[in-house]
Amino acid sequence: MHVQDKGGIGLLTALSLLLVAVTMVTPTQAAYKLQERYSWNQLDFAFPNARLKEQAMASGDYIPQNALPVGVEHFGNRLFVTVPRWRDGIPATLTYINMDHSVTGSPELIPYPDWRANTAGDCANSITTAYRIKVDECGRLWVLDTGTVGIGNTTTNPCPYAINVFDLTTNTRIRRYELPAADTNPNTFIANIAVDIGKNCDDAYAYFADELGYGLISYSWELNKSWRFSAHSYFFPDPLRGDFNVAGINFQWGEEGIFGMSLTPIRSDGYRTLYFSPLASHRQFAVSTRILRDETRIEDSYHDFVALDERGPNAHTTSRVMSDDGVELFNLIDQNAVGCWHSSMPYSPQFHGIVDRDDVGLVFPADVKIDENKNVWVLSDRMPVFLLSDLDYSDINFRIYTAPLATLIENTVCDLRNNAYGPPNTVSIPKQVGPGPRPGLSAVGPPLYTNQYRPVLPQKPQTSWGPSPPSRSYLPSLGASPGGPGQVVSSVSVSTNSVGPAGIEVPKAYVFNQHNGLNYETSGPHLFPTLQPTQSQVGGGLKTYVNARQSGWWHHQHQG
Repeated sequence: MHVQDKGGIGLLTALSLLLVAVTMVTPTQAAYKLQERYSWNQLDFAFPNARLKEQAMASGDYIPQNALPVGVEHFGNRLFVTVPRWRDGIPATLTYINMDHSVTGSPELIPYPDWRANTAGDCANSITTAYRIKVDECGRLWVLDTGTVGIGNTTTNPCPYAINVFDLTTNTRIRRYELPAADTNPNTFIANIAVDIGKNCDDAYAYFADELGYGLISYSWELNKSWRFSAHSYFFPDPLRGDFNVAGINFQWGEEGIFGMSLTPIRSDGYRTLYFSPLASHRQFAVSTRILRDETRIEDSYHDFVALDERGPNAHTTSRVMSDDGVELFNLIDQNAVGCWHSSMPYSPQFHGIVDRDDVGLVFPADVKIDENKNVWVLSDRMPVFLLSDLDYSDINFRIYTAPLATLIENTVCDLRNNAYGPPNTVSIPKQVGPGPRPGLSAVGPPLYTNQYRPVLPQKPQTSWGPSPPSRSYLPSLGASPGGPGQVVSSVSVSTNSVGPAGIEVPKAYVFNQHNGLNYETSGPHLFPTLQPTQSQVGGGLKTYVNARQSGWWHHQHQG
């Protein structure tokens, strides 16, 4: 009997240890690499004083429960957050957090550049609704104003689509460009932007994904002109991928086309590769910016677009970004996770990893960004719950996470352990062996990694936030002119380039990656031809913008 008791206790102990071990290797339910920096039950705005805030709430110009953050971007000591005017009571759409004053917690959002510039319906002087935004290497903030109020069948268009570019040194708008009618159609909805800087700050292009109008728009800073690539079949949704399950809610977004975009580092021919995905799709596509920068190619470029493999099941994504050494991060909205892929590897599920997941905090990780210091920023907002159900405002609904990129990809299939990240590991990089079914790939088996998921850590690392001065050392100096609408930032070299074979200027990013053993042009979709440079109606709708057109609470502030 005594022996049996000991055996029973031993068995229970073994089972307990086994349970603990299984728990530790099960995919994590809470983010452990990403560190929560800011969080809100509901958003708050930095009104000039309490009286004006009360006045805005009484008039309906500010309804806290109606605000949803959708975009994030970091620059120096500022963290930008966008809040679209989907419902009444959104006092500002383009805002920021002063990270020196608000190190963590639930800070008030400060309108950028000021309150007046966030007046809905004041088309020429303000921004009505902003979604995703982008800071470029030249210290400019690119913001596409959709000019819309409402969402779905409540949408009205008090203003046209317009590109707004701000000089972050002077906090002034230096350009506003309205998209011409030829670049949009009655179904147009644009939320995502990618910015491509070439030889200097004037050699800049922006690309805009028309999700519901199924097009891709290119804009040239130097020419101050735009053109549209329309109706390519790769811009359309996959009819088999329109079913979504997020936060226990099943819904269908079957009409959602081209959405998330990312740009590679500059290749040896001086161009980048643009990767994109329709929202209702599990597949990624690619095109060289050599095509997108050429207005004459809008009609005859079908075969210049490349289809990649699917990411696998439950792989809808709305946001993606790529580092300057080729690591792409993307949100996985079905999985409450952020995924990764190293662009020197084939685009197939075995080379995709999960850098972090959280079934509470990362419910709909709406936006993912990598800043100038290679820190990652992730905004989660529970968007489907906000749109299709009801948020619990006694709970935390919106979070902003951050972590160094190297920490996130550590021990995933995306961690190639080159000189940028440390010593080699067991991931095998395909070798170039010449022609074959997939040029540039060897006939060897898969890499020797064992699991693309990192086991749960016994205890989540703790980070102590401390204020730090803004870092702008990566930026070239800007001209002293404060600028104004329509003015062009002076040409300033972004990086020191070297001259390669045949006199072609080879960008520094390409040299850096070649030195570290990375090659973006040796396999699959990276085999783009290397070319020599050539010579070459206001409706009834929501009342927000009507109330805000001359709303007195911020005018009082400016009148003293």
